[in-house]
Amino acid sequence: MSPIPRQIVVTSALPYANGPIHIGHMLEYVQTDIWARFQKLRGHECTYVCADDAHGTPIMLRAQAEGITPEALIERMHKEHLQDFSDFGVAFDNYYSTHSDENRYFAELIYTRLRDAGHIRTRVISQAYDPKAEMFLPDRFIKGECPNCGTADQYGDNCEKCGATYAPTDLKNPISVVSGETPIEKDSEQYFFKLEDFEDMLKKWFADGHVQAEIANKMNEWLDEGLKDWDISRNAPYWGFEIPDAPGKYFYVWLEAPIGYMASFKNWCDTNGQDFDAYWSTDSKAELHHFIGKDIARFHTMFWPAMLHGAGFRKPTAVYCHGFLTVDGQKMSKSRGTFIMARTYLDHLNPEYLRYYFAAKLGPGIDDIDLNLEDFTTRVNSDLVGKLVNIASRCAGFINKRFDGKLSASDDDLNGQYLEAAETIAGFYENREFGKAMRDIMALADKANQYIDDKQPWVVIKDPQRFTEVQDVCSVGLNCFRQLVILLKPVLPKLAEQAEEFLNCGELSWDDLDKPLLDHGINRFKPLMTRIEPVFIERMIEATKADLIAEQKIQQGPSDASIEPVAAEINYDDFAKLDFRIAKIVAAKRVEKSDRLLQLTLDIGTETRNVFAGLSNAYKPEDLEGKLTVMVANLAPRKMRFGVSEGMVLAAGSGETDLYILNPDSGAKPGMRVR
Repeated sequence: MSPIPRQIVVTSALPYANGPIHIGHMLEYVQTDIWARFQKLRGHECTYVCADDAHGTPIMLRAQAEGITPEALIERMHKEHLQDFSDFGVAFDNYYSTHSDENRYFAELIYTRLRDAGHIRTRVISQAYDPKAEMFLPDRFIKGECPNCGTADQYGDNCEKCGATYAPTDLKNPISVVSGETPIEKDSEQYFFKLEDFEDMLKKWFADGHVQAEIANKMNEWLDEGLKDWDISRNAPYWGFEIPDAPGKYFYVWLEAPIGYMASFKNWCDTNGQDFDAYWSTDSKAELHHFIGKDIARFHTMFWPAMLHGAGFRKPTAVYCHGFLTVDGQKMSKSRGTFIMARTYLDHLNPEYLRYYFAAKLGPGIDDIDLNLEDFTTRVNSDLVGKLVNIASRCAGFINKRFDGKLSASDDDLNGQYLEAAETIAGFYENREFGKAMRDIMALADKANQYIDDKQPWVVIKDPQRFTEVQDVCSVGLNCFRQLVILLKPVLPKLAEQAEEFLNCGELSWDDLDKPLLDHGINRFKPLMTRIEPVFIERMIEATKADLIAEQKIQQGPSDASIEPVAAEINYDDFAKLDFRIAKIVAAKRVEKSDRLLQLTLDIGTETRNVFAGLSNAYKPEDLEGKLTVMVANLAPRKMRFGVSEGMVLAAGSGETDLYILNPDSGAKPGMRVR
């Protein structure tokens, strides 16, 4: 029986719109989506909103590097992000952008309310300035050593290792990410939020249990040290919203990013005819739950509730922090191929495999989660294929072939045991103890498989007098499968959809756990999941390394777009094996039935060689004849559809039309070795 319906708003942290989604991001969105889907499955009114974080200097610089406008970049990223989330089964009720009229409205409203209440002040401060780029540097464009723990390569706002926050000017040995120069300090007037005004409120809010104990303890340490003013303004040039009545000053992205939750929800309300104030006013009975990474806890548990309180809005019901994702026990690495983009994963593996693995690892705390690729393969193959899907596949064959696809009217105590376990599992879901929920669900799957093993329908079917036993056993097994699908529906929505079609039972809800399918017709069974083979993982890792090269090209900017990153290092002995020779192109002609090949006859002094080269989009044959070039003379002959190619001509370029053959200076002669 479902509990009394609740009104719930749930959010995930806003992904930054200057790059693609990777599987480290997906940990949070999968966690949030599972929790939101569970609430809906239980009959609650749960609205899951999110948005792209679309402002800040990094987006401005990324757009410049690609030679496009910031608007074009954030529009493209919005589409890519939403497609990745959708393909991973993350079901937002509204996915929006901070570059929106609603976000500007609420940012200005909150700011002016805080200002008018005396919670904003200005003062002149020294800020990091890049003398080469001639710009004030935002926090994330300065790197150096953490002033608190000394960890190197930390950004200018907070340390990823110890969690400390600080001013960019506090970094030790800082450098500008924009130019590599050492920043200088330059005076500038800035706007500050007086966080100390909310010290008592925050202490009570933490004590009332709105955040995890580990986070509350950390925040209380900062409270004990005394709260400092928070710099909420940035100088032009800056991509964002200008502060009212402050020309040339812009809202710091971290002020307006959480406001994106309100903007997205307001957009949802306007689209669906709902009352925004009923959810966000100080007397609202609705719940507001934020899911975030532990690295941004201070912004969400100190600055954000203080802003809301000071501006006359309700505070969050709860802020849930999670840990980071490691892969094979180490920080995600581009060079090792473990910095895996969401799209790369989707190109190679079923997204529900990762959803299940994350669920099996997640708990209510802030510990890091490790994606061990070997364990991932083993667990998916064992739990999802070997246990869950196996129940349906081994029972459906008998029902479809022997009983015209009809289940019997028989019920069993085993289905009752599942029902008894459901409330405990519901408690695990509610408290974000997903790992415990998965453990108990798979224990139930083991019971169903053991039941089928004990009854041995493949043996009993040989006795025509016992046919009905087989129908009863398989009907019980499929009803167990149906209950497991309901219990796993928040984690495996696509499999649940396929199972609902197979079972011919309509859309399943939590209340259907005690409604077995009796004397009921099912559809023909189709395979629901297949095993992960090691080669799938290997291909994904290789594709991830290719993603790194593509990203490096973007980072080089438009002026360097034709220059590829240096290839993997080789030793001198490898290089010494190559025999480069000066060659004269004595004849050149197009190859029929080929879009890009030219057939070249090359004179290398002692002989002529026949070489096929993909140059037809860059050169006319007659323009090449008589030119000197460089070829690899000791390359093994390669048999092609058009004949045998006896070497390779060297050319430079970034594409088929942007190619240039290497052309030695005058004086070089055919056959000379290039040294």
